[in-house]
Amino acid sequence: MTRVWAKRGTRPRAPRDQRYEWAYLFGAVRPERRAAAALVMPTANAEVMSPHLAEIARNVAPGAHAALILDGAGHPIAEKLKAPPNITLVPPPPHAPELNPMENVWECLRGARPAIAAFDDYEDILDAACDAWMLLENDKERIATIAARSWATVNI
Repeated sequence: MTRVWAKRGTRPRAPRDQRYEWAYLFGAVRPERRAAAALVMPTANAEVMSPHLAEIARNVAPGAHAALILDGAGHPIAEKLKAPPNITLVPPPPHAPELNPMENVWECLRGARPAIAAFDDYEDILDAACDAWMLLENDKERIATIAARSWATVNI
């Protein structure tokens, strides 16, 4: 069943695609370095988040340590994660998505088409997710602009 606008008293047909396949985009940005890292995975759980953390760890400068703000939606996943030695996982406070710079990134990507489109097959879903991320990752100024938080800079 679905809902459509129709003249009162009529029962129009409303065909709807009921096939569902999902891809999950795991992403992280470092606005000051204009750097980004992401993986597209078939599920969202601690097992598939580990390769994402390894990818982020590879992008951390030698001798540096990263504080990674987690997404509050994945709280049960976060409890099972084991972070690489050069990453500290920081849980967000409840009901405060504005504190997570990635929320701006996700908002930007939702406007880039893939969130509201229908795809022919799973490969098209993966391609759309990767294309949207690469559009962002190749625009270094956009990363710096949408994900920067003036209060989050560290002056050492």
